[in-house]
Amino acid sequence: MDFMRSIFIAATGLRAQSSRMRVISENIANANSTAQTANGDPYRRRVPTFNASFDRELQATVVSMGNVQIDQSAFSVRSEPGHPAADAAGNVKYPNVNPLIETVDMREAQRSYEANLNVISATRRMIARTIEILKA
Repeated sequence: MDFMRSIFIAATGLRAQSSRMRVISENIANANSTAQTANGDPYRRRVPTFNASFDRELQATVVSMGNVQIDQSAFSVRSEPGHPAADAAGNVKYPNVNPLIETVDMREAQRSYEANLNVISATRRMIARTIEILKA
């Protein structure tokens, strides 16, 4: 059962990191969007959170995606008088998304995903090797 337990625990990490990558992708996709109307607010960066909880069936702490929070930091403002979303002064608000930070976060999520995938692969190899030993 310990083999299956490690696979299930790693699978919760896979699901959490997959959800995290989805949120980060949404941030990157909206990094240069503007408001639909003048004086409107553009897209606000989303920040994924995680929850750790004890799974009684597995007898282990597992991770899951928590609430997605809204980053309340200031928007960047650029002077673009001809833009449809410009205010009376000709300024346009752009999202509070920094593509460099999102790229680094995405890379970290990808590596965490791969680490969980490696746990599952290694466990499957151990199961296969154990079966081979028992057959001999």
